[in-house]
Amino acid sequence: MLRTVRLTLAPCLLLAALAADAAGFTLSSPAIKPDSKLGMDQVFNGFGCTGKNVSPALNWSGAPKGTKSFALTVYDPDAPTGSGWWHWVVYNLPETVSGLPEGAGEVSKGLMPAGAVQGRTDYGTPGFGGACPPSGAKPHRYIFTVYALKTATIDAPADASAALIGFMINANRLGKATLTATYGR
Repeated sequence: MLRTVRLTLAPCLLLAALAADAAGFTLSSPAIKPDSKLGMDQVFNGFGCTGKNVSPALNWSGAPKGTKSFALTVYDPDAPTGSGWWHWVVYNLPETVSGLPEGAGEVSKGLMPAGAVQGRTDYGTPGFGGACPPSGAKPHRYIFTVYALKTATIDAPADASAALIGFMINANRLGKATLTATYGR
């Protein structure tokens, strides 16, 4: 009986230690304040939207011990698709990186750190795709999340879906930090 209790407690203690390690992990942006409205810089230019489609500068700190790389996603859970909408998927960000500059989501600018990969979004291409909810819809939430990973790289095919990359991110996650903003039109 005592062994069973120890085996039962060990995973709980491990989870508590991971949660405590990740508690100081934060994500911020000079362009986006928590729970604010996205500006036209972060709005898509297409599908009836007329924004600038520029990814915001992002900064993170306090990654858990054991972090070997980072991944970043921007997700809209309110999109009328039945599965939300992936606006940005970045992985294999080196552990030495603590942020991305404004515009890093434009693949042609080459602003990503060496080795980082921008995955395919639900717009069908890699790179940042800004907010563009249906006209007249309630404002959508855009959840920016940085993940601390226990692996240096995620080995995914070049055309992998955001869902597949998300699965690999979550299978290797040590901690995460989020920043949420809204946008409606």
